[in-house]
Amino acid sequence: SDTRPGSFKILFKQGKKTKAEYDFVLNKRDPNPTLHQGFDNSDVIYLLMPDRFANGDTTNDNVDGMIEKANRSNPLGRHGGDIKGIADHLDYLKELGVTTVWMNPLLENNMPQQSYHGYAITDYYKVDPRFGSNQDYRNLVKSAHEKGLKIIMDMVENHCGTGYYWNDNLPTHDWYNQWPAFTRSNYRGGVQSDPHASEYDYNKMVKGWFDVTMADLDQHNELLAKFLIQNTIWWIEYAGLDGIRQDTYPYPYKDFMADWMKAILEEYPGFNVVGEVWLNYPSQVAYWLDNTTNKDGYRSYLTNVFDFPLMYAMSRAFNEKDSWDKGTLSLYETLSRDLLYSNPMNIVVFADNHDGDRFFSKVQQDIRKFKLGMVFLLTVRGIPQLYYGDEILMTGTEHKSHGDIRKDFPGGWPGDKNSAFTEQGRTPLQREAFNFMRRLLNWHKNNEVVQSGEFTQYIPENGVYVYFRHNKNGAVMVMLNNAEKDREVDLSRFEENLKGYTKGRSVLTRKLFENLDTIIVPAKSPVIVELIK
Repeated sequence: SDTRPGSFKILFKQGKKTKAEYDFVLNKRDPNPTLHQGFDNSDVIYLLMPDRFANGDTTNDNVDGMIEKANRSNPLGRHGGDIKGIADHLDYLKELGVTTVWMNPLLENNMPQQSYHGYAITDYYKVDPRFGSNQDYRNLVKSAHEKGLKIIMDMVENHCGTGYYWNDNLPTHDWYNQWPAFTRSNYRGGVQSDPHASEYDYNKMVKGWFDVTMADLDQHNELLAKFLIQNTIWWIEYAGLDGIRQDTYPYPYKDFMADWMKAILEEYPGFNVVGEVWLNYPSQVAYWLDNTTNKDGYRSYLTNVFDFPLMYAMSRAFNEKDSWDKGTLSLYETLSRDLLYSNPMNIVVFADNHDGDRFFSKVQQDIRKFKLGMVFLLTVRGIPQLYYGDEILMTGTEHKSHGDIRKDFPGGWPGDKNSAFTEQGRTPLQREAFNFMRRLLNWHKNNEVVQSGEFTQYIPENGVYVYFRHNKNGAVMVMLNNAEKDREVDLSRFEENLKGYTKGRSVLTRKLFENLDTIIVPAKSPVIVELIK
């Protein structure tokens, strides 16, 4: 646009009488080249729930005008975590070795209950004052950038909270998808790509409400569509964002989501958006990744998706004994379906998140299985994502409540008995896990081969799954022993990937392997070998 920065006055009149006036400011875009970096395979994403990570400012726990008050004894209540708490612990995240921070939504959620999670937004332009201010958020992004960390903002285009100020007097009747009586979505995201889907099922999926407190937005309303697109661009520019995580990606009208993505990429060509495509099968997930050849001709323009199918395989693999389709064979088979994705390297891989059981609980609180899973997560193709507390073995299961999988990070609140932000505040087992993760993450941060090298896998045999990351500059061999006994592995089978290499060094123990004939992999353990010519 040719519009220049500046300001002008908007007058609100009734008849000839001015009822209100507003100074509208159009700011100059920030030319800083370090802003809007996007994220890629060199990154590791750390997901945290702002209300449950750290309370850096107790004075904003309760704010006049905000309905729900802090009550840390209620697992589903607000606990007081905030932006200052996150800012205070950026050095912790940097030491751990992650590169990118994704926070669940920080925007205002002025709802009477369960407002802590952030997904029932009541003002798209305002940070919830119980977290801080818009300026606090902007400062957090700036501080993160100064420490070499990136920031991903969580957004929700599908629905808003019914406590939104426009709810009692909608700008237009079709601002929401309206039904004669409350109608819930069927949550069947596969309907959007199903060539055999009925109109009835499609309408319930796309137009049904996510919950009674979450009004379904009708993005076919041109005014609303423009509002949502402009709001997204405003936040990217205002805060200096590096990426977006888009909630419930297959729920809105897919033509709108494509328009939304195109608008972002036109303004910020190197930007990344990862969509929550919570579907079970690679064929369904692949439909939403940009440049996929879809039979119906749909192109999403979406740069990244989450690998839910691989997450489900990880949830089972290390608890099962390897057999035809169990144990690490489920990992192998899931990855063999990468032929469906336009670019498997653009998929975000994860073991857990805020919507399901924590990984340490999934693996029956067995640190051996935990280490197997974390090595797999940080060496497989794609962009790894951790969930806050993975590094200190936090536990939680969804069947107890969402509060159980979203517990407070120990030490984040004044008066906490122990602080897992410090070495002395961790138990011996937590210390072992944290040190393991720190070594693994900082190695990943500085290793181009494991970040973006080609991925070659071998069918698991005798309980051992072996794969390689490799490029013209080097190679890494990963060996995951899922059996309860040590395995001596004959390496001759992997000659095509070992050609030209004579030795190797363990990433985890620094042990030197003087030859590449055989390697003993301890029971229920990983071995990562950097190959040496």
